Amino acid sequence: MVHPVLRNEADGVLRHPESCLDEAVGLARAIDLEVVHAECARVNRPQPSILLGSGTVEHFAQIVEETEASLVILDHALSPVQQRNLEKALKVKVIDRTGLILEIFGARARTREGMLQVELAALTYQKSRLVRSWTHLERQRGGFGFLGGPGESQLEMDRRLIGDRIVKIKKELDEVRRTRGLHRKARAKVPYPVVALVGYTNAGKSTLFNRLANADVFAKDLLFATLDPTMRQVTLPSGRKVILSDTVGFISDLPHGLVAAFRATLEEVDAADIILHVRDVSHQDSEAQKADVHEVMSDMGIDPDADDRVIEVLNKIDALDEESREAILAQTARNPRAVAVSALSGAGIADLDRLLDQRMNAHRHVVDLSVELGDGAALAWLYAKGEVLERRDDEVQAHIQVAIDPADLARFEKRFLHG
Repeated sequence: MVHPVLRNEADGVLRHPESCLDEAVGLARAIDLEVVHAECARVNRPQPSILLGSGTVEHFAQIVEETEASLVILDHALSPVQQRNLEKALKVKVIDRTGLILEIFGARARTREGMLQVELAALTYQKSRLVRSWTHLERQRGGFGFLGGPGESQLEMDRRLIGDRIVKIKKELDEVRRTRGLHRKARAKVPYPVVALVGYTNAGKSTLFNRLANADVFAKDLLFATLDPTMRQVTLPSGRKVILSDTVGFISDLPHGLVAAFRATLEEVDAADIILHVRDVSHQDSEAQKADVHEVMSDMGIDPDADDRVIEVLNKIDALDEESREAILAQTARNPRAVAVSALSGAGIADLDRLLDQRMNAHRHVVDLSVELGDGAALAWLYAKGEVLERRDDEVQAHIQVAIDPADLARFEKRFLHG
């Protein structure tokens, strides 16, 4: 595993090179690769033909020979020419960061939508490389064949064939988007607000999802442990019901093709009533990870600093020392759009629940309604769905002032006032 440190990046980048290397190793281990050597390589002048300097390439060629490694992963984007030249110089298969992430996504996708999205991104990536081999008809591990392997199907595909497949997948994804839109409309008829979790991969989204929803979504200290979106109904302390949605984790230098391919999934975030941005505050690159998530959200048309729907959930406070933890708690106490929690231990979860309740109630309208005293069902419905502020009864009707969501008010009127 090689993480190139470019001179211009070393000065201005928010990330620590060692942290980037650790993340890259974590990506490799996420698909059960054994990393026999990992190193940061300073690149003073990137070579158009091979990226790394000739001396650096010789250094790694020797390590490949000594460790008998069968694969070199460069934690950086490589042009097709650079990839080919590095393979010749190192005499082993070479893949770049994009290829590795696509391999992981291919192994993680479970739903038809996820598989289509990954295949679209992989085909787009392969198209620029005039594909030498492709295994989508005969997958070994559910991946997309960037790593190669014994018994691999050697299917030569030219650009026209790939282009045809891309067109077909896009049509199928359009159908997925249409179906997803219909599901959203169906949810609107039973209008539970949607709370979407977003965040950098491994920030603890799935653990928080499980904590809030009493669910058992796969959560592990593993990059991209979950890929496909998951939804659960959650009841808040006030009794209000919401739909909680867990989404794919973001990552630095996420291939543009993947962001585009996962547009259908990200539409769930865009349509959410509340967006919980889950951050790992114990990570040394937490601020850089925040910047990456903000960038993707901005690409989706969401301004994370100005959009009132966005709440920052500072997770993993249990991993901080006491002084740092107290500083984070003081920071969130001053910020109405932030809360500090430990999804693992449960610390701060009650505060998050209360904040969600407050946000939901903030959108309620205060209205005056008159209901027949004999209509017990309508009265019970108002007490269950709204907050009754004042009630005055005469001989025939109950005159009620209630704080209620516009969507719930529309349901009440349709059900009880219009037949």
